[in-house]
Amino acid sequence: MKTITTTTALGTYLVRLGDDNVVLGQRLGEYVSRAPELEEDLASANTSLDHLGMARYLYTYAGEAEGDGRSEDDFAMLRSEREFTNAMLVEQPNTDFAHVLVRQFFFDAYQVPLWTALAQSTDARLAAIAAKGLKEAQYHLRRSSSWMVRLGDGTDVSNERAQAAIDALWRYTDELFESDVVESELEADRVAPLSSSLKDAWVETVDRIFETAGLARSEDDFQTSGGRDGTHTEHLGYLLAEMQWMQRSYPGLSW
Repeated sequence: MKTITTTTALGTYLVRLGDDNVVLGQRLGEYVSRAPELEEDLASANTSLDHLGMARYLYTYAGEAEGDGRSEDDFAMLRSEREFTNAMLVEQPNTDFAHVLVRQFFFDAYQVPLWTALAQSTDARLAAIAAKGLKEAQYHLRRSSSWMVRLGDGTDVSNERAQAAIDALWRYTDELFESDVVESELEADRVAPLSSSLKDAWVETVDRIFETAGLARSEDDFQTSGGRDGTHTEHLGYLLAEMQWMQRSYPGLSW
């Protein structure tokens, strides 16, 4: 049973998507000034802003759907680690450049079919958000796919590091495609797809890029989950402590 974070199925679903984007945006923001070249610093910053922008749209709509007066800041800054419902993939640390790119590639390959499906939602507001997200995700996927090929088909060292990152992060990928009663309710009204329906497109993209790059799926079949239910790796708590300290230290702060 996944965590119900709002009083409505739509609000809960929107918060999940918002959590994915805000956590990944924070991770990418942390990486600025650490990339191997200036262009990648700028790309990390821009991609971070794209994800944070999507989180704002999703949280704002979630608050309106819930109707309890919560704002985007309430969702992002005033919830504890156990109240976040992001997939565990996006909270994984910036171990090295290969980990940053593999994490991004896995998530981009998931978001493109997600936003494609949501752009056809019977909920006009969600469809508009998804249409914007799709344009950004398609660009992100082109970039991360290109880097996967560069790393995999580059030097022996770059190939080894990319493969090591794949092996480390692979266990967090199945969670992206878990469905529950919240999604079933929304799917019945053609508001949102079942996450399980997105996996074939994700697998096709991953396998195609891996083949070109000379990379392979992890040989370890173990998969973990729990992020959607508020159970996370130890990394999320540290991320939230840094992200939320201002609002936590000065409640009600306005800009």
